[in-house]
Amino acid sequence: MALLFAVMLTTAAGNTAMQSVMPSIGTHLGIADVWVSLAYSWSALLWMLLAPFWARRSDRRGRKAMMSLGMGAFALSFALCGTVLFFGLRGMFTGLSTILLFALARSLYGGFGSAAPPAVQAYVASRTSREERTKALSLVSSSFGLGTVLGPALAPLLILPGLGLVGPFALFALFAVGVLVTLRLRLPDDAPSYAGRGEIMEEPFSPSSNPRMVDDDPDGSPDSLPEAEPRHTDASRLRWGDRRIRAWLLIGTLGGQAQSILLGLIGFLLLDRLGLRHQPDVAAGSIGLVLMCGAVATLLAQWGLIPTLGLGPRTSTLWGMGLCCAGVIPMALGRDLHTIATGFAICSLGFGLFRPGFTSGASLAVTRAEQGQSAGIVAAVNGSAYIVTPAIGVFLYNHSAWLAWALVEALAVGVLVIGLGMIKPDSPETERRR
Repeated sequence: MALLFAVMLTTAAGNTAMQSVMPSIGTHLGIADVWVSLAYSWSALLWMLLAPFWARRSDRRGRKAMMSLGMGAFALSFALCGTVLFFGLRGMFTGLSTILLFALARSLYGGFGSAAPPAVQAYVASRTSREERTKALSLVSSSFGLGTVLGPALAPLLILPGLGLVGPFALFALFAVGVLVTLRLRLPDDAPSYAGRGEIMEEPFSPSSNPRMVDDDPDGSPDSLPEAEPRHTDASRLRWGDRRIRAWLLIGTLGGQAQSILLGLIGFLLLDRLGLRHQPDVAAGSIGLVLMCGAVATLLAQWGLIPTLGLGPRTSTLWGMGLCCAGVIPMALGRDLHTIATGFAICSLGFGLFRPGFTSGASLAVTRAEQGQSAGIVAAVNGSAYIVTPAIGVFLYNHSAWLAWALVEALAVGVLVIGLGMIKPDSPETERRR
């Protein structure tokens, strides 16, 4: 469990640490903010397309092999990204060439890094009893959430003399190599004999990418699954336009776009509001602090408010979007770090309620036999928000900040309208199932 915990912790912390320093690096390179946002797009698209493939392949090649592939891709990608940025910041490449090479190196992680998360979850499911499984999978989920807090907190401390803003890339690459070597030497081999169906998550480069908490009978239980996943016929295939999940998918799409815009904007917003465009190295600490506040607020919602208050999917989704609408106001008007951090934390608290609400709502809307298909559609909806939407938000922000804020508010209000008009109120039975 310590090794599996380290795998998830490393990827989450490394990616959020990267997000803390990239706005400052883009300013140093003298390129438009939108190019920094677009540098993640190709990687996010590859992750969304290939994650289901690697999840299925782990059933044939083994969970340990897929975890090793994912960690190796993370280490190699971070090392190459750091190398490209190191030379680019020293003038050996133009700013645009640097960011294009960075995007190419980043795509290694997008293409192969998605092999690790579902393999970790399936490995845990295959090695624990039914009584221990929920606790073990929840621990794996907590490692990912903890990483989203530690990454922004550690990033400013890893800006070292000689390496500068590239420090987090170098040190997380080395740490990933250590985890990979230990994984290969110490983790017992597995011989998969059933379809693991570990949960497929979107690319974890933001504090929003926390996996949902598992239920008492998660997919991947060897004592409850057949040896092979049944082949879906056209008649049994769950479609995107299915009336049972149509409203939930629309809600997930609109809310996901709003969240990705805010996450894409926050670093550049701080550079401008704090007057740090001429001191971008200093901005990394402020960006990391705000991202850490957002991650803590997200975890508070997911691990504290939802289970304590027993919020159902509809209630959780509506309250989440209401908090987002409120949090955007101090972000739009704030001129100091405290105000912006408070607004971002309120928005993150809202998204921490919204994301599990949307996910569980789509899950509860379909039958048990359709859970795998529903999870795949939800993962695609979540991942699609990070392909081009953050860049669109940054583009609007650079032309007029009010256009970006208005778009976020419009998307959040759209979720509220759909939720109030098209989703039935939560019933006590629904809350118990959740």
